Amino acid sequence: MIKIEDVSFRYKNSENVLENINLEINEGEFISIVGKNGTGKSTILNLLAGLMKPTKGKIFVDDIDTKSKKDFIDLRKKLGIVFQNPDNQILFPRVYEDIEFGLKNLDIDDREKRIEEALKTVNMLAFKNSDTYELSLGQKQRINIASMLAVKPKYIILDEPTTMIDSKEKENIYKCLRNLKESGNTIIFVTNNVDEILLSDKIMILEEKKIKHIFNKSEILDNVELLEKSEIKIPDIIQILLKLKEIGIDINLKEWTFSEMIDEIVQVYKK
Repeated sequence: MIKIEDVSFRYKNSENVLENINLEINEGEFISIVGKNGTGKSTILNLLAGLMKPTKGKIFVDDIDTKSKKDFIDLRKKLGIVFQNPDNQILFPRVYEDIEFGLKNLDIDDREKRIEEALKTVNMLAFKNSDTYELSLGQKQRINIASMLAVKPKYIILDEPTTMIDSKEKENIYKCLRNLKESGNTIIFVTNNVDEILLSDKIMILEEKKIKHIFNKSEILDNVELLEKSEIKIPDIIQILLKLKEIGIDINLKEWTFSEMIDEIVQVYKK
């Protein structure tokens, strides 16, 4: 479990970016963090990863205090992070070397096996010996995810990882995330994309330096105004579901994608 206890944070010589944040994330949960630009979404992820320290309060990843310098290596093994720009995490000219570097830093054995397993997970095994500079942005992002997965972290953090890549590569990453969720990984995902929000179990809205709302994915139709206030574009399919609800047709929102929602609407229409 991840526990955030009364955490506030401010950068040097500035006012608080986050104030009195309290949150528990259970094992196996997939939570999306949304909010306008500047609400502290990326800051929370950096705090969770131990890359920054809270100005006030504490964060625990299982039994590890993220402020603890002596436990930093153990934290790196428990928690992996992927950032927005794929190029920022690629360090070596060959795919194998790039993934191996992180494993060496953490003194992890059986590197060959881990690298191959991670590349299979992101459907990039065929690129094991490829030059990283020849890859597309989406392929580079999948290599970054593989580098993180090779460590076999319990907790996976993603900071808008699909922002810079095309729709085809986004689908590849979504498929990977669904598989990771089914495998029991805990996933914390910063995004303002409804397609990605629909992958998660819970949605957390940051506003005015605080957690303003947390709700389950099945409650999205009751919280559309909150999402719009956070500058999230609501797609037509959800607008249709809202109209159906207004006339008394309430579709059961479960583990669905957009195509599954359309199927549900078709079934309602047939009745």
